[in-house]
Amino acid sequence: MPGAALAIVAGRGSLPRLLVEECLRRGRTYWIVRLPGVSLDWAEGHPSIPAEFEKPGRLFKALRSAGVGDVTFAGGIRRPELNPLRFDFKMLALAPKVLAGLRAGDDRTLRVVAEIFEAEGLRLVGAHELLTDLLAPEAVLTRVKPGAGDREDADRARAIVDALGRADVGQTAVVAQGLCLGIESIQGTDAMLGFVAKTARDLRPDPSGARGVMHKAPKPGQDWRIDLPAIGPDTARAAVEAGLAGIVVQAGGVLLLDRAEIVKICDAEGLFLWGRSAGA
Repeated sequence: MPGAALAIVAGRGSLPRLLVEECLRRGRTYWIVRLPGVSLDWAEGHPSIPAEFEKPGRLFKALRSAGVGDVTFAGGIRRPELNPLRFDFKMLALAPKVLAGLRAGDDRTLRVVAEIFEAEGLRLVGAHELLTDLLAPEAVLTRVKPGAGDREDADRARAIVDALGRADVGQTAVVAQGLCLGIESIQGTDAMLGFVAKTARDLRPDPSGARGVMHKAPKPGQDWRIDLPAIGPDTARAAVEAGLAGIVVQAGGVLLLDRAEIVKICDAEGLFLWGRSAGA
């Protein structure tokens, strides 16, 4: 909707802040939707709308009053623990659909959320549509390049991620010397890498062989408007702690948050960062 205000449903991480900075650069009106349990120290002084998961009716009324036409979801959001005693009338009507979605995988849950917002006449806009330069390019972005063993591990990791995505489980896997050292589930990428850091040395069959590759990509059929995978400097540091040889992300399908810093960390620690085409 040209000229409509943008609501940024702000989760964890730097992506919501980057979207606010882009709105300021373009002179676009925006509102930060603040969710319970999400700390946004950087957001003080910015226009915001508080939200409660149990009271969507109140949120939609506030969005209409603020002239919001477009909504983007940005950053990590944990599944809420809903209190039925606090449901407003809108939530009471939506409860069967919402609760069914929460019992399914993340992708199904997010599709339910998208349907609810669209039913209110709001247009969903993907963060990648607003910050196009954050999408990973098709290239090896670091000085270190993947070797033959790394490429074999990358192939294996991608096959595992494809299977995880079809089951609506996760978007990331780590493989070393053909062995899967970790898969992403509801705990997230950095928790998975923490697990790999604690266990990988004992699991790699050949200490002198390939050290391992993390592969991250969208799930098949995923709605990019509401959930697109991303990595940032913290992920790069966690990959270093896990002793990996490199990180592979799907080119054009993963956001690189602070690309320069990610590359700097990888270069300093001898890791590669590879934006790989989905068909390559």
